[in-house]
Amino acid sequence: MSMICLSRLAGRSAVLRAGLLVLALALPLALPVQGARAQPTAYPLSVENCGQTLRFEAAPRNAVTIGQSATEILYALGVGERMAGTALWFNAVLPEFRAQNDRVPRLDNNAPSFESVIGRRPGLVATQFEWMVGAQGVVGTREQFHALGVPTYIMPADCEGKNNLVGADGTRTAPFSTESIYKGIGQLAAIFDRQAQGAALVADLRAREAAAVARARALRLADASAVFWFSSADLDLDPYVAGRKGIPGYMMRSLGLRNVVQSDEEWPTVGWESIARANPSVIVVARMDRRRFPADDVERKLAFLRADPVTREMDAVRQNRIVILDAHAMQATIRLVGGLEALTDAMAQLQP
Repeated sequence: MSMICLSRLAGRSAVLRAGLLVLALALPLALPVQGARAQPTAYPLSVENCGQTLRFEAAPRNAVTIGQSATEILYALGVGERMAGTALWFNAVLPEFRAQNDRVPRLDNNAPSFESVIGRRPGLVATQFEWMVGAQGVVGTREQFHALGVPTYIMPADCEGKNNLVGADGTRTAPFSTESIYKGIGQLAAIFDRQAQGAALVADLRAREAAAVARARALRLADASAVFWFSSADLDLDPYVAGRKGIPGYMMRSLGLRNVVQSDEEWPTVGWESIARANPSVIVVARMDRRRFPADDVERKLAFLRADPVTREMDAVRQNRIVILDAHAMQATIRLVGGLEALTDAMAQLQP
């Protein structure tokens, strides 16, 4: 669930908390699978993924996912029984996936060890982020897994149009597009022979995305700007905020919001003094269950914004124009569309 606290851009301070407006981001995934037409996968199957060719003789068993995006896509495809472990969680699993998730071991809330992943004897390791499994992977490199006969799949959104060797969280060489999410769903559906489920899921997300974008454009926001605050290594340090070409950048472009951060890095650190000078109309903060950093806690974020001598003078803070959004809805996941819908609803209430 996402909570959204906002007031009007015109300056009137309508604080919605107990007063915070609550919007659900759970995806309605009761998909019309029966009506979807798709051919079954013909094995052996070859898949081009992030510069490598993967070959599958059959649908994998004992899949391990590192990153909630890959995890929830596989749950949406209904292949929880073929999964042997998950890791790297930001938010609680969506309610409709709890039954599948309860049967799958959680290897770690953050980065699992290489040994713990291999210990599950996986037929596939699917990762949301290349910094987990990749050239500088903290879990391991693709070559390490492939040498043991374990194929690795990286979600296309994290490697296409992105250089993960530049910047702490990578740098976008091209603006993010939701097509990369749909490509990942289609490829995983083919790998696991869940073509009908994949086609239905993509059709549902495309329709919702188009409707949300149409509503957003109809708002015709005039000279509104925003900053997305994901977290901070420490509250005394510069925050991790959204760059202009990443997922939140796509959300802002769809809404007609101007991102006050112009970096191409995915989540650059930017000083609060610089952000305050830009004076964004709205501050969007991430809510997450992860507790890796102090600022992962949304309540500590809010307390900081209202107490710090720099941030408390920003118009968005003084007038309570703060939107709280699930962290996972700010990433390349099936929750992104729900995040766009919720953000569109919030911005509609900011209209005078």
